[in-house]
Amino acid sequence: MLASREDLRDFLRKERDCILVEVTGAVGSTPRDTDAWMLVSKSCSFSTIGGGQLEYMAIDHARQALRHSRPTAAMSIPLGPEIGQCCGGRVGLSFTAVTHELADELVARVDAEIAGRPHVYIFGAGHVGNALAMALSLAPMHTVLVDTREDELAASRLSGVETCLTAMPEAIVRGAPAGSSFVILTHDHALDFLIAAEALQRDDVAYVGMIGSKTKRATFKNWLTRDLGMPELLDRLVCPIGGTAIRDKRPTVIATLAAAEITVAALSFAAVAHCKKPTHKVDRP
Repeated sequence: MLASREDLRDFLRKERDCILVEVTGAVGSTPRDTDAWMLVSKSCSFSTIGGGQLEYMAIDHARQALRHSRPTAAMSIPLGPEIGQCCGGRVGLSFTAVTHELADELVARVDAEIAGRPHVYIFGAGHVGNALAMALSLAPMHTVLVDTREDELAASRLSGVETCLTAMPEAIVRGAPAGSSFVILTHDHALDFLIAAEALQRDDVAYVGMIGSKTKRATFKNWLTRDLGMPELLDRLVCPIGGTAIRDKRPTVIATLAAAEITVAALSFAAVAHCKKPTHKVDRP
């Protein structure tokens, strides 16, 4: 499951005696990389290092240490037929008893991860907007559901999804952080144009998508040409969202397909942006 501030703090409050299991090495094909970790107590666990026999072995190793109150040695596990997990790689694991200081560090780590998540703004809290917000609530995203209608937002109570009531949705686009994604699903074509025009003129966004059809796309191109003089911006617009391979208009199907599309775009943009960050150069004598 995805870690969250509330879930982690609740686990640490209830399970004071637990062990942090971290992936310290990942060579070849492995279920998770070295950013993966989990907490193991005598009766339950939090988060995952990839599941399967590898995780069962790690949990058993940690619980033996908890039962016998002894230090826990690191493990190096080949993922071959001998353990019934044929990934073919090798995983290194460390085991650390959780102290108050380490618990605070883990909470800070989760807070930093959540703060760094890409933002996804969904404009329109209708059937597709709500279904999409629900689908994205499971992804490592900061999802914001935006609408001009108070009653629609009031009906949208999704865990992990922020709501924003505003009379000027296009202003939200201007204030969004770099790397944001914008999905346009409003009840008003003129409002769709205002939001999309703002989003498409930014060169630091991961994704701009709009629900629609070939006719709506053609109309939107005319708007871009007439009002902005920039028909080329249409090339940056995903319309319709979710692709055309599956011709299914049910909100949940559109949302599922679009959620995958948006997640790929947002995380890919974030990965590229991270690689481009300048590194601090140290002058050596």
